[in-house]
Amino acid sequence: RLAAVSERGIALMIDLFIIIGSQVALTIGAASLFVGGDSGTVAQIIWLLGFFVLRNFYFTLFECGRRAATPGKRLMGLRVVARDGAALTTDAVVARNAMRELELYLPLMFLFQCGGETDGWIILAGIVWCGIFVLLPFFNRDRLRGGDLIAGTWVLKAPKQTLLPDLTTDRPATADAIFAFTTKQLDTYGVKELQVLEAVLRREEETAIVAVADQIRAKIGWTKTTYETDKEFLNAYYAGLRRRLEQRLLFGKRKRDKHDAT
Repeated sequence: RLAAVSERGIALMIDLFIIIGSQVALTIGAASLFVGGDSGTVAQIIWLLGFFVLRNFYFTLFECGRRAATPGKRLMGLRVVARDGAALTTDAVVARNAMRELELYLPLMFLFQCGGETDGWIILAGIVWCGIFVLLPFFNRDRLRGGDLIAGTWVLKAPKQTLLPDLTTDRPATADAIFAFTTKQLDTYGVKELQVLEAVLRREEETAIVAVADQIRAKIGWTKTTYETDKEFLNAYYAGLRRRLEQRLLFGKRKRDKHDAT
């Protein structure tokens, strides 16, 4: 799904904190190495060089990587992709981040401008002009910033995939003794039917469970006992069928569905 503006904003703040933290660490390290009269000048030069590198290459290098995301985006589960579905190119990444100068750094410069020889109206006009680009994601359906419009990209969020619980873990220990299926009964169905059966068990719809249980009993020739429930029968048959298909697969025999005579 499309990343929300708030998610992109939080990711940007994380990246800015990383950049500022790196600059502070670099400055402290440089000042500690050069102790003397020129230590301040050397530290300032190193700080400016580090800021230049981080300012121009931090976002570009990370988004050109395999994950197509900066550390801030990765923490928020975001990534940059091409809007046409093609592979994200280096040209697109460079283009979208070149616009960051106009969208982010210039507004910050105007915001922290301390008067001096610069007229206040010029500062205000600059803030309004750059604010248009900053607020652009709020005024379009796909939440695109200027760099996204130029580069043909957008930012998506992929939800974390969670594994569903195994259906065979909560079975009673006596289930295999009660439901003792023969090899012929288990070989009636294949992988496709196993997947359908799993979907039925996970949905837990009573009518579907009864219908599927009756159909499987008729197909494999199973007689329902007095104390046997449809769900217990399906759980037992699911576990037995899965175990049988896995055993066959160890010998290179894959049964795709009930029509597969392999």
